[in-house]
Amino acid sequence: MSLYTFGLEPLSCHAWNKDKTQIAISPNNNDVHIYEKKGKEWSKIHELTEHSGRITGIDWAPESNRIVTCASDRNAYVWTLKDGVWKPTLVLVRINRAATCVKWSPLENKFALGSGARLISVCYFEQENDWWLSKHIKKAIRSTVLSLDWHPNNILLAAGSADLHCRVFSAYIKDIEDKPGPTAWGAKMPFGEILLEHKDCGGWVHSVSFSPSGDSLAWVSHNSSISVADAAQGKEVTQLTVEHLPLMSVLHINETEMVAAGHDCCPYQYSYKGPGNMEFVKKLDIPKQTSKGSLSAMQHFRNLDKKATTEEDNSELDTLHQNSITQLCLVEGDRGNVEKFSSVGLDGAMALWDVKL
Repeated sequence: MSLYTFGLEPLSCHAWNKDKTQIAISPNNNDVHIYEKKGKEWSKIHELTEHSGRITGIDWAPESNRIVTCASDRNAYVWTLKDGVWKPTLVLVRINRAATCVKWSPLENKFALGSGARLISVCYFEQENDWWLSKHIKKAIRSTVLSLDWHPNNILLAAGSADLHCRVFSAYIKDIEDKPGPTAWGAKMPFGEILLEHKDCGGWVHSVSFSPSGDSLAWVSHNSSISVADAAQGKEVTQLTVEHLPLMSVLHINETEMVAAGHDCCPYQYSYKGPGNMEFVKKLDIPKQTSKGSLSAMQHFRNLDKKATTEEDNSELDTLHQNSITQLCLVEGDRGNVEKFSSVGLDGAMALWDVKL
């Protein structure tokens, strides 16, 4: 457990490079800052300043070392590092509302972009014209797309939206990839095909996460619940209502365990053992022990004079983050066995967490 502060501004999203020595964050404005770890300090080495609206999503492709960013200015850029400078390429996303989230596919040959235009743009590079094109998935989406995650097979795409639905679509683009084989979610996969549509999520779906095998999908929604749809068990959905404030982000740490965090400012671990069998495991944040010293007489009267009370005012939370957590990200290990993950929050801090099962 370690905490780094990048200033006072809230951090809306973050992404890591392949060897985890650099982090791209957005301090809730239209810039992306890239920091590099030098010893114990993080020093800013680049600023990506092409967007004119607030950045809503960042993803860093580990193998091709490309960054994709999207923002409320309805644009997305793919950034490539040339001679020590990040160069942007505009993507033709064709949306008329703000972009909300973006995610590279596992093979890094395309990415998905969610937006307030009630659609998902699946963007891919066309060699002929040397540009990034997009195809739209519009079917059945009734409101803003808030979260996305790719299935390990590079074809299926999970989306959570503000119409209280969680869906799994096929994002197969025949121009750039081979015909996909059948999965537990279904065998017919033309572009835009709906393979799961769960209607009763109870609230906005803030985050979705496929398990490492891709056979189950977890999501968290604004009614303080975490749910899992199990494709191997006939797409049966198991929902657990938690006793905390709503969770904003969920991440699989192996096939059965998940971590989720949100407005309670600390991550929690949940376990899914099968249909109808999901449980809360533990809170991952061990509270700091604060020593309460006895007040001197002078301090006692000074408090009485200043605050009209003798109590020592302590507004600090006993969690590592001092405000809501906005996003969780894998740091060490692979999707099937996460050893370390990171969280960023509205307090402008980034925390690293070790996974102890």
